[in-house]
Amino acid sequence: MTQDLRIGVVGAGAMGADHIRRIESRITGAHVAAMVETDPGRAESAALAAPDSRPFARIEDAIADDAIDAVLVAVPGTAHLPVLLPALEAGLPILCEKPLTPDSATSLRVLEAEQKLDRPRIQVGFMRRFDPEYARLRELIASGDAGELLMLHCAHRNPSVTESYVQEMLINDSVVHEFDVVPWLAGSAVKSVEVRYSRRNPLAPERLREPILVLMELENGLLVDVEMSVNVQFGYQVTTEAVFSQSVARIGDAQWEWDDPAEHTSFTTRFADAYDIEVQRWVDAVRGGRLVDGPNAWDGYLVSLACEAGVRALSGGVQQVETPERPAFYSPTPTGR
Repeated sequence: MTQDLRIGVVGAGAMGADHIRRIESRITGAHVAAMVETDPGRAESAALAAPDSRPFARIEDAIADDAIDAVLVAVPGTAHLPVLLPALEAGLPILCEKPLTPDSATSLRVLEAEQKLDRPRIQVGFMRRFDPEYARLRELIASGDAGELLMLHCAHRNPSVTESYVQEMLINDSVVHEFDVVPWLAGSAVKSVEVRYSRRNPLAPERLREPILVLMELENGLLVDVEMSVNVQFGYQVTTEAVFSQSVARIGDAQWEWDDPAEHTSFTTRFADAYDIEVQRWVDAVRGGRLVDGPNAWDGYLVSLACEAGVRALSGGVQQVETPERPAFYSPTPTGR
């Protein structure tokens, strides 16, 4: 493809507006050609960053008008399925923000629809795979230079959350990222999930019981713990410490004293580079005919299974994750999908 990729962005809320600004100001080889948004205020605000884009109320209308070459889905996860199915039917390449869909049953419907095509079209927006620190850690693990990987200690901390954030979102909106990036780092799927509760944060709203400690066992025997805290007040922090047979490696640490301001207050700054790299690589893949360069729909389906086990684990017990056999349609490629 020699001309710029015409991207239709579905959803002009916080995430969609951020992607619109990114595509228009920092991504090469693409522009926002269409915006699918039903809220007039959000559409008008987002259009300031993409004045040449055309407004549509439905993805079907943008497709019928031949206005787009690819789709970036940035609406809430509950609204993904009605966008993904018509986009797949049209054979369009898709970058879909996490989750693929809110549950494994609807994710399976997406897989079935995609497998009617000649090859995968969906890339799921797990941006941590594109973060330079995570990428270096994965390379270290794969190289064996630090010895055998024995354990991972992870932490995911938010300063606060909105009033709409409820207990299950600790798993579905937050630990969802670890359910993707940990198997990617370690080269093994999640086998089981357990949730343990520590002393409750007195600053958390009454509806939330947190922090939680999520314990994962991977199919290769690796143990992983994830501290999930969403009312730490001081800032936004995501860290991972890898314990090897000969060394340790830690990423994501910003050094500050307890009363110093945090380096980051949200994911938008902590993972700004990762988002830029993710979208640029997707654009390059689509323009080069590869269509996907990152986590695909099968990866999104596996995460939905892990999230369902994690939600069950909020009520107690070790919950098993049954991983189906990967269809040949989603066989890994040299790009590391």
